[in-house]
Amino acid sequence: MRAREDKGVDRHPQECNPGPIVDDLSYRYENSFSRDEIQMVVDQARAEIEPISRHPEFLAVLVNKHARDTLRSLARTRGLSGGGIPEILFVCEHNSARSQMAAAFTQHFAGEHVHVRSAGAHPLGFINPLVERVMAERGIELHKPYPKGLANDVLHAADIIVEIGVELPRMPAKHHISWEVADPHGQVMDEVRACRDMIEVKVKDLLRSLTIPVAQ
Repeated sequence: MRAREDKGVDRHPQECNPGPIVDDLSYRYENSFSRDEIQMVVDQARAEIEPISRHPEFLAVLVNKHARDTLRSLARTRGLSGGGIPEILFVCEHNSARSQMAAAFTQHFAGEHVHVRSAGAHPLGFINPLVERVMAERGIELHKPYPKGLANDVLHAADIIVEIGVELPRMPAKHHISWEVADPHGQVMDEVRACRDMIEVKVKDLLRSLTIPVAQ
């Protein structure tokens, strides 16, 4: 399974467009619920929250959270695995190197056992070309690699947030992990390789700590 592009929960939260919410939850719970089931849960969450919401600008986030909680409970009731696949978000400064490599390694080693996203606090308009070359040396292609910004809905959707050389505000009920990995931006190939190798080790350690199988 490839790391997906971030569609976001809602570009116009006051309108609470349910389509992107259903897309997001269908991706997370693809092995547990049908899209029609998820659509019903989202519609019900909106029907319950919208009449009493005093902050329409947050309606989409609240509906998404309510629907996720409902689906998680339903999954446990049905004896499904863990109430959904964990979502790991890797964040670095530019989303042009470190977080891209971390996401690619995670997808490569964990496959369908995780969902992966990456983002940058201040994304550049391009991916470091040396990053693509050193990842290709490992037989890993960066699929649709373009830098992405750090949207609130991406943060809210993540179960685990890995901060690589950046510091983000702590969010309740989120597991924050901090990695000190030097930014390879502007460095020579050997330095980029060293960065890649460090991230590979850290990704494997993270997956093992989460008891997620690591493919060889």
